[in-house]
Amino acid sequence: MAGRKSLGERETTMTFARLKKIGASVLCLWMVACSQGSDLSGLAAERSRQPQRYDVAQAIAANGQVVVVGTQNGAVLVSGDQGRTWRRKVLGHASVIDIAVCGESGFVAIDHYRKVWFAGKDGNDWRPRELERPRTPLAVACDDQGGWWVAGVNSVIAGSRDQGKTWRITDLGEDTQITTIQFIDGQNAIAFGEFGLMVTSGDGGATWKKGPKLPGDFYPYAAVFRDRNEGWVSGLAGQIVHTRDGGQTWNETAASLNRVFLHKGVPYGVGNGGVIARLDGNIWRAVPYTDPLPIFLGGGASLSDHSAVVIGGPRGLLRTVSVANNQ
Repeated sequence: MAGRKSLGERETTMTFARLKKIGASVLCLWMVACSQGSDLSGLAAERSRQPQRYDVAQAIAANGQVVVVGTQNGAVLVSGDQGRTWRRKVLGHASVIDIAVCGESGFVAIDHYRKVWFAGKDGNDWRPRELERPRTPLAVACDDQGGWWVAGVNSVIAGSRDQGKTWRITDLGEDTQITTIQFIDGQNAIAFGEFGLMVTSGDGGATWKKGPKLPGDFYPYAAVFRDRNEGWVSGLAGQIVHTRDGGQTWNETAASLNRVFLHKGVPYGVGNGGVIARLDGNIWRAVPYTDPLPIFLGGGASLSDHSAVVIGGPRGLLRTVSVANNQ
């Protein structure tokens, strides 16, 4: 009869309806998969903000609020919870050599590619400044007023009072690398370089003068002074020299340390073989800790409020190590 479908037509209509349902189900599954894909992308992005296996820590600084790590491959890692979690910022074509705390001004870091980077106290919003001299920066420090000081090749020390907009250059006229610099207090500063070079300032960096050389053409890796008279300098071939008279005389001990720093007033250092060392009297002793890795440590910093230190090295290694029972 007209207007009525045959059995075959009804089966065709039902089959078409089933196909539409199946298609809708497939579309729904596809949309869920896409949604999950987006979630995975977000997860991948989050993972990219964590320390990566190709990160090599070269410098670490802490200001009581955050810990900042500079890496060889141009990333900065920041932790606001004493190293439990990290957020990662890629600076671009960079290699962060050294980092200093600048009090209320935040942090300042130097880049092998002739740039100075600076950020606020929270370690965020890193911005660059071009650096004309030294041609290759090797060490950075801040004074009590937040001034920046950069030392490097050709015995050049550069100082800036306006966050790198202008620089005052001191050229000591030697073909020598200056590898460490520290402002001990508001007026006194000290720097060391290869071939035993020692340079001091007693007027807040306005002028610098050469002092007595360290023994044996000493090549310094790192230095830390407790006050204007007493300090320690680590160097090539596993040597550490110690002075009690502002560098007029030195005593030598054996310890292979790449970085030295103060933790609650006590000198500590990190070195090869995963070593953390602490000065005990006149002897540097290894600090025992759980699961040390036999690799070099390129950075270390004190978490004095938490009786711990942060250490860093290659392969994304960043660890917080308690030293409360090792005092």
